[in-house]
Amino acid sequence: MIGQLRVHVHPGARRTGVRGWRPDGALGLEVAVPPEGGLANQAVTRLVAEALGVRPRQVAVVRGQRSRAKWIEVEGLSEEEIRQRIEEVLADGEDRGQ
Repeated sequence: MIGQLRVHVHPGARRTGVRGWRPDGALGLEVAVPPEGGLANQAVTRLVAEALGVRPRQVAVVRGQRSRAKWIEVEGLSEEEIRQRIEEVLADGEDRGQ
């Protein structure tokens, strides 16, 4: 099973964390690293993995590697499970990031 998640990333932010659902339905993320040499994509996969409670190798950016708008695939979770886990993170008020 592989679930997908649409995200919008703000690279070079002051802090790394999950910000919440945007009006367009994408999940807003902030990563502290700049978008150079794939560093922001690596930070995004680590952040999403931590928020979802999965290993980083289960998370991959499959579309939008050079864009702020990205599609993420998560191995082992359905889209419903992904949304539930994100909702739990947001309800807890946790940043789930560095």
